[in-house]
Amino acid sequence: MATQLEYDITIVGGGLVGASLASALTGQGLRIAVLEAFELQSSQQPSYDDRSIALSYSSSRILDTIGIWQQLDLAGVSAIDTIHVSDKGHLGSARMSAHDEGVEALGYVVESRVMGEVFARRFEQMEDVDLLCPLKLQAMDISSKRVRLLALQGEQQLDIRSALVVAADGGQSLVRQWQGIETFQTDYHQTAIIANVTTERAHQGVAYERFTNTGPLAMLPMTPVSGQSRCSLVWTADNTEVEHIMGWDDTTFAAALQERFGHRLGDIEQVGQRSAYPLRLMQVREAIRPRLAIIGNAAHILHPVAGQGFNLGLRDVSALAQVVVDAHRRGEDIGQMSALGEYRQWRRKDTARTLLMTDGLVRSFSTDFTPAAVVRNLGLLALDAIPFMKRLLTRQAMGLNGKQTRLARGLPL
Repeated sequence: MATQLEYDITIVGGGLVGASLASALTGQGLRIAVLEAFELQSSQQPSYDDRSIALSYSSSRILDTIGIWQQLDLAGVSAIDTIHVSDKGHLGSARMSAHDEGVEALGYVVESRVMGEVFARRFEQMEDVDLLCPLKLQAMDISSKRVRLLALQGEQQLDIRSALVVAADGGQSLVRQWQGIETFQTDYHQTAIIANVTTERAHQGVAYERFTNTGPLAMLPMTPVSGQSRCSLVWTADNTEVEHIMGWDDTTFAAALQERFGHRLGDIEQVGQRSAYPLRLMQVREAIRPRLAIIGNAAHILHPVAGQGFNLGLRDVSALAQVVVDAHRRGEDIGQMSALGEYRQWRRKDTARTLLMTDGLVRSFSTDFTPAAVVRNLGLLALDAIPFMKRLLTRQAMGLNGKQTRLARGLPL
């Protein structure tokens, strides 16, 4: 016999986005289930691997409002005081600073592992949230009145019912596939090579975005270890080069990285374990349906240039949490399109703007075609010289353009 469980909201996916939504909704009089295929922080849980995440200023405020930031700060985050953008082999460059924006930091860098540890403790504290994992989803049915999911937890069959299901189960979303929701996709034919590196000089809170003919290369400031300066490297390479690059020994890899990045941080002294992730652009054609909302990487996948992926997902979280809680307080059915339509309308412009920005940067800066190089370098020089342009781009990177949610403004739901 299956065990029947009743909830108001079922979140499929207990990674960073799903855990953030549960944290935002706790304490609002809602019964919440989070379904996750793997044990949190296991080697198979992709959200909590050795990568680092660039958090925008807006994201830090959202995480602070939902009670996560203090623990992250104690565990170790590195502030981004300046963003330095340059184009390899050309003169154009631009700098954006926290001082110019009147804030403590433009953003922060935190290791995924640290976020995993903080959210694992958070799940233990939320009495109105049931974390069901490891769990295998078997079937899903959405009717006019409720969502029903059948799942297997160990040997126990579960029959889970709720008014709303939220798909936060990543780029290969099972929920999205089961519902036959189409996506728009573009393969960049590029791969991100990720590693932590030790540099001779301290990064001093500077995040470097350096464009090369094969794509952007980012060096993000990390917390030091044993007094040594560390950066999180994101090296974008053509797919045809990846096997060759991944096969290099550490000395060869460090030398090649030095040639592409330069000596702004002195010598590259040490390279950590490398991982490779194929890059693509993906956007769902339907972010909502009756009793269904799709958020985070299940809804959109971006190129890592400008570090906007998780930040965009966190803005999904803050908007969805607000419209759901408001509908609940009005006594409305939270799975109806009246509430979900407001969420879709709210997120449409920000999502489109962020996707266009990241896609445009990749396409503009991943070529050596001379006219394109001239135009983009003139653009970088203009960006550095015209305060209005710089402020507009900086606020977009900080997640402050467009209508702000209560959580992003530091206000409780």
